[in-house]
Amino acid sequence: MSNLLEVNQVSKSFGNFKALNNASITVPKGSIFGLLGPNGAGKTTLIRIINQITMPDSGTVRLDGDLLNPAHIKDIGYLPEERGLYKTMKVGEQALYLAQLKGLTKAEAKERLAYWFERLEIGDWWNKKIQELSKGMAQKIQFVVTVLHQPKLLIFDEPFSGFDPINANLIKDEILRLRENGATVIFSTHRMESVEELCDDIALIHKSNKILDGKLVDIKRQYKINT
Repeated sequence: MSNLLEVNQVSKSFGNFKALNNASITVPKGSIFGLLGPNGAGKTTLIRIINQITMPDSGTVRLDGDLLNPAHIKDIGYLPEERGLYKTMKVGEQALYLAQLKGLTKAEAKERLAYWFERLEIGDWWNKKIQELSKGMAQKIQFVVTVLHQPKLLIFDEPFSGFDPINANLIKDEILRLRENGATVIFSTHRMESVEELCDDIALIHKSNKILDGKLVDIKRQYKINT
């Protein structure tokens, strides 16, 4: 299996603080890749570099074989841990606006939104304002906006935060279905139970350093042997 994403020896500092130290990861095409580590480990910095929000001090990032460049923005869907919807805009109006920013025509966006709103049973939210929705309801909208343009790479940062168990399972099922349909997913979390349910490959970052990576089944087998 070839790799969709290759991060090679990436480092990033903020002043005297080393946020990432020569981190390298490879994300196979069509996989769900778990990016693990405690808060402050460097996961978010790496995700921001992949999204070109922050530039690395050194190292390279390749997407589908090409060095990362501004044209790749349309190839990535990013659901950040800190959600960012405009509270006073109506759901449908905002979803159409964000979809068009990702390169969809208005007609394409309407068609895909109709599919997702029906699938997630949120059709009656179209004319509601974001401020009228619960946190979990707003997260459903942002999930839809993240996947709507069918990007090559999806990055979910703590995607189940704020969901009740029923809706968390619903989103898990959708992530698995996206993978089955060819998407590649990076799933950033510190919750091991979600990793075991979803991930094919993982990398563990601790104190700015990658300390472990590989196939989840191999790592679990190795851990059992060593213990």
